[in-house]
Amino acid sequence: QVQLVESGGGVVQAGGSLRLSCTASGGTFGATTMYWYRQAPGKQRELVASITSGGTISYEEPAKGRFTISRDNAKNTMSLQMNSLKLEDTGVYYCGVRRLVTPVYRYWGRGTQVTVSS
Repeated sequence: QVQLVESGGGVVQAGGSLRLSCTASGGTFGATTMYWYRQAPGKQRELVASITSGGTISYEEPAKGRFTISRDNAKNTMSLQMNSLKLEDTGVYYCGVRRLVTPVYRYWGRGTQVTVSS
């Protein structure tokens, strides 16, 4: 059973920085894509950024230029460095992993709260 555990959330003032981490265990993590999603109060969960095991990175528009996603395949960890945080970055941030070759799977972590205050 794959498990994902997020950490690093907290309360930060607008303009500040936070670094989120996701630790994966219990599975085979080669040939996977890992994701950061977030969900703001009253809104749907949205993609923030993704990174493949080969290192291909993609950012959604709100994250471009401010967030940096990284991954350590040897340690089965993923991080999201968030700089220049804005009030609208507030939400629960979720780590996800998807594997499209056998064994196929998709899992989510339980999330970590990020609150950006004025």
